[in-house]
Amino acid sequence: MIFSSSTFFVFFISLLFLYWGAKTHRQRAGLLLAGSIIFYASWKIEYLVLLFISLFVNYQIYCALLKNRSRALLWLGIGLDLAVLVFYKYIGLAIETLLWLDNYVGLGSMNEMPSWIDWALPLGISFFTFQMLSALIDVYRGDWTCKITFSKWCLYVSFFPQLIAGPIVRAHELVEQLDDLKPLSVNNLRMGALIFTGGLIKKVLFADNLGPIVDELFAQPDSLNTGMAWFASVAFGLQIYFDFSGYSEMALGLARIFGVTLPRNFRYPYISRNFPEFWRRWHITLSQWLRDYLYIGMGGSRRSRYYTYQNLMVTMLLGGLWHGAGWTFVFWGGLHGAYLVGYRFLKHLYELLGINNRPCIVSWLSSAGLPLTFCLTCFTWVFFRATSFDDAWVISAAMLGLGGISEGSVEVRLYQQLILWFCLIFVFIEPAIVKFGEKWGERWWCVPFPLRGMAYASLVLLLLVMGGDTQKFVYFDF
Repeated sequence: MIFSSSTFFVFFISLLFLYWGAKTHRQRAGLLLAGSIIFYASWKIEYLVLLFISLFVNYQIYCALLKNRSRALLWLGIGLDLAVLVFYKYIGLAIETLLWLDNYVGLGSMNEMPSWIDWALPLGISFFTFQMLSALIDVYRGDWTCKITFSKWCLYVSFFPQLIAGPIVRAHELVEQLDDLKPLSVNNLRMGALIFTGGLIKKVLFADNLGPIVDELFAQPDSLNTGMAWFASVAFGLQIYFDFSGYSEMALGLARIFGVTLPRNFRYPYISRNFPEFWRRWHITLSQWLRDYLYIGMGGSRRSRYYTYQNLMVTMLLGGLWHGAGWTFVFWGGLHGAYLVGYRFLKHLYELLGINNRPCIVSWLSSAGLPLTFCLTCFTWVFFRATSFDDAWVISAAMLGLGGISEGSVEVRLYQQLILWFCLIFVFIEPAIVKFGEKWGERWWCVPFPLRGMAYASLVLLLLVMGGDTQKFVYFDF
């Protein structure tokens, strides 16, 4: 059930009605857990087996760590979780890589991929695995020492708004809220519906309209000239932002309706002026997870500058691999790692040259950083979206003017150009729109209901007429 589908609205309204009738905290928690299980089973009921096994095993290790913060127990939990993740998500990549190496060296001992490897990736496995891992690590470190029941553990991990594609929630951010579920309130309904609507608009009006354009352009990389290659890359950069931030906002809105506050996952990433800032604004919960449990765990920036650069590269390479079972994702992560290293190197160079003491130069560099960061980010999206390295090289070469195609055979229609420009402008004025809404939003509820009803009807009509065909969220594949 995709959040923007009619099936989900029927499911959610039914769950909301039952939740409204619940009298106690235990009944409300039970309904949310049952609803989360039904929501996950709606995709493929077989997924529940893996989810329940993971929940049970990790809960036993969680309880054991509460009694004895043993490093061996922690590594057992990490090893089991990563083994399951690797088996389901990366075994195909491993076999494909072995096949390539076998053919490259000319042994010929392996011919083709086994047929059994084409199973469907369990939805949300990357997200709920990281969520359980964070709880185990926090218990071991002593940052979280709360004993909870198995049912509360299951609800913490499987809470349906964030189960499939995040945000990745830590135990201290969610468990205590689930321990004190309140009845529905008008304020939570209003705020949750507002946040959800914002995400729905991003998904249906922007991402779903950009999707077919991106699919069409990336399906014919050899036909793209420099302009069309940049058009394709920028279109995908906008699509994945509206798609993923739209999902995250819908998740936040749904949770808020039940009185639960989830952490924000996006904060206008395309207005960033450098790459550290970009990763503080993009997929915030994953960035914080990688920082707290991987980068800092390897030593962070506590040692020499060389080791800091090394830790940044390893973190981003693994972050790229987390996104997908393909070497193109690793390369995408490597590019971002190189950008982060390059930024630190330039920052050190500016200190040596005394540039940081010259406000005019600093201001100019900061202003130039926004378009440069945006362009470099869009360049990396090619490797995230392309289905193979061959396609990625062709498109990226065209973007750099090295493709050898002066006039591509692909033409973008006027309405497609308008869609792109409208989405691009919206990305940069979104902070101002949100600020305006926060300032004047309360006055909206003073407007007579008939006028508000007309506005709601107009919005529904706009989404029905101008919205694109419903597509699954991009991050459902990760």
